[in-house]
Amino acid sequence: MKNVLILGAGQSTPFLITFMLKEAEKNDWYVTVCDRDYEMAAMRINGHPRGNAVEFDVNDAILRQTQIQNSDIVINLLAPVFQYTVAVDCIQYEKPCITASYEDNRMRDLNKDALRKNILILNEMGLDPGIDHMSAMKMIDEVRDNGGIIRSFCSYGSGLPAPNVESNPLRYCITWNPRNIAMAGEKGAQYMENDNIKVVPHHEVFRRTWQVDVDDVGTFEAYPNRDSLVYLDTFSLKHAHTMIRGTLRYPGWSETWLQIIKLGMPNENMRIPNLNKKTFAEFTEMFVPLNANGTKLSQRVANYLGISPTGKITENLRWLGLFSDEKIPGNPQTAADVLIDLLQQKLPLPKGAHDMVALIHELEVEYPEKNEKEIITSTFVEYGDGNGITAIAKTVGMPAAIAAKLILQGELPLTGCHIPIHPTIYTRVLDELKTEGLKFIETKKKLNGFV
Repeated sequence: MKNVLILGAGQSTPFLITFMLKEAEKNDWYVTVCDRDYEMAAMRINGHPRGNAVEFDVNDAILRQTQIQNSDIVINLLAPVFQYTVAVDCIQYEKPCITASYEDNRMRDLNKDALRKNILILNEMGLDPGIDHMSAMKMIDEVRDNGGIIRSFCSYGSGLPAPNVESNPLRYCITWNPRNIAMAGEKGAQYMENDNIKVVPHHEVFRRTWQVDVDDVGTFEAYPNRDSLVYLDTFSLKHAHTMIRGTLRYPGWSETWLQIIKLGMPNENMRIPNLNKKTFAEFTEMFVPLNANGTKLSQRVANYLGISPTGKITENLRWLGLFSDEKIPGNPQTAADVLIDLLQQKLPLPKGAHDMVALIHELEVEYPEKNEKEIITSTFVEYGDGNGITAIAKTVGMPAAIAAKLILQGELPLTGCHIPIHPTIYTRVLDELKTEGLKFIETKKKLNGFV
């Protein structure tokens, strides 16, 4: 019997856990789900005879290492801060590991150790990053096989409520880790447009937006996502003059979130004493200078930010509860903690409502031998079922689950640290995603000669 260890039982895991339990029945596997919230882990297992829930503290080294040592594969969907720690243990005990987190330099530095231990550490194996990489690499390889040169690569992705869900004025619902929403853009971004590198600091990320139309869905606003330039090397796009990876939101989100950043609320580094003794209004007051004009808090905030005190943005801040006399619940330690809890409270996906995942790649391609040029667009849109399995859970969990199955069956013969751009990985996983109903729709538009 092979033992599958899943670390984390949060909002992105329901499909993954259900998939692995079904495979466990077919393959004589056993699935252990670990989470600090035992009740959540037990709910995901749902009494399945091939599963077990464990109350788990990832900082408990003995508990963590014991669970990893007793497994045959580790699927780590804990917060990215624990990615390296888990991977080091997996290498020590020679266990393959799959994560959905970005592969940073520390993870890349584990490559030699993973090769030496003859195991695979597969990172960025979710939706974005994950499915986006695999689908992009498939397109890029096909273009090259046909003699094409990629001049521009633009890629967009997001998890949002479906267009018909308008449960709040921000048109956003929390369907995954709320910290990722609160701290979005925290390290700034950079991208390249027409051979010009653009560097965007945190406080400007949500000002640098542009319009993106998604076929059969609607119009969105995009903002730059992290460091797009690293993918010039990742995808070997040495001839590209434009390289952009962006995140999609419904129009209006960014102008409101920009003001929250200007206030300074997405800060998880500075501890603020006695937050649980304050109201949300008192919390907001902390971020407003003493010389801000206005008799009301909302006026002082608006004057400080340079926005209308009666406009849409101020009303959005009011709706979020930032001017409320309600006491801050729980025991938050930082401003980011307050913001994260507030987002969870105010932006739930309504019961029975559908969420949506969208990925779009747009490639500008030249074919020198034919003296032709075309725009290739690939679009992926998936909706949740409205009854517990969200599109986010499906699209984050399915790639990791498929990869785990292939590894356990000996069908991914790779070692070292990888992201899913190797054809051995993306060919098999994309084929299985297609059989599960997840597929990209590709369109091509011919242009007249070279520009």
